[in-house]
Amino acid sequence: MRRAIVLFLICVSLTFAATVRLYLKDGTYQRVREYKVLSDRVRYYTLERGDWEEVPLDLVDLKRTDAEVKARDEATKEEVAAVAVEEKAERQAAAEVAKVPERTGAYMVDGTQIVAIAPAEITLVMDKKRHILQVLMPAPVLSGKGWVEIKGDTSKNVAPSNMPEFYIRLEKEERFGILRLSPGKGGARILEKVSVIPISKEIREEQDQVQVFRRQLGEGLYKIWPMKALEPGEYAVVEFSPAETDGIKLQSWDFSVRAK
Repeated sequence: MRRAIVLFLICVSLTFAATVRLYLKDGTYQRVREYKVLSDRVRYYTLERGDWEEVPLDLVDLKRTDAEVKARDEATKEEVAAVAVEEKAERQAAAEVAKVPERTGAYMVDGTQIVAIAPAEITLVMDKKRHILQVLMPAPVLSGKGWVEIKGDTSKNVAPSNMPEFYIRLEKEERFGILRLSPGKGGARILEKVSVIPISKEIREEQDQVQVFRRQLGEGLYKIWPMKALEPGEYAVVEFSPAETDGIKLQSWDFSVRAK
């Protein structure tokens, strides 16, 4: 809508560009279609009478006239350039969106390639019991403390740099971000720590979140990347719902940042 309005205004501006105010030194002006300086006089086409006329050069405020024409032309060029930049940005955004698969999930940018990341199998460990978390389906949580872990001490998905970029396509609007993982027991990595208040059954999740930039590219499609370079270690792109009394809803796509 904004671009259409701007284009309309530019067209209007170009339409009226044929109208020039030829200023005289007494402060008045003539509306003309065009003008040109001929030795000691100025020849112009008057819009009022629809004919060519002449006026002595020393009666014309040529400096003011030329300055106004130049300012108008520059303003028009700036508007055209601004619209061109906006159109280019929209084309680039559309091309970017088209590269991302339509399936929900997380995708890592690797050069010119967009690589799909398989969801990690995550397990809730609590009260010496283990529950595999299904995709955004709450697992039962008992009173006490525990953690959510990913099997393996390192990810098979290696980021191409310490400033990795990801796309995440959501089935519905959920919270998402990047978490820093910590070493766990038995070669696992801890995604988050969990504690449950005994009486209220309130679930508290402790996450080591990375500060990220987020940019929405379309409905349910976002680009996400860290605000600063990541230290070597284990991380995960995560999608989650706020914890409820009946369980934890969490999905993750793990990746590793290696030292150069």
